[in-house]
Amino acid sequence: MADKTLDAKGLNCPLPILKAKKMLKEVPAGGTLEILATDPGSVADFEAFCRTTGNTMMETGSDAGVFRFVIKHTA
Repeated sequence: MADKTLDAKGLNCPLPILKAKKMLKEVPAGGTLEILATDPGSVADFEAFCRTTGNTMMETGSDAGVFRFVIKHTA
């Protein structure tokens, strides 16, 4: 289970990334943030976000049009 969860369903780029970046500051180093999003572009966006910020993508998946990401706060 993640330390925090961000419900970004219904939001379009770049809002899920911006909200995740802000919420990740509330997660302790080594902690995890779960993001739920419906924007199909969020898949590539969160992969790029992790590459550029140094955080680790722990899990990805989708179910019924909802994309789920779990990011470990490492940076």
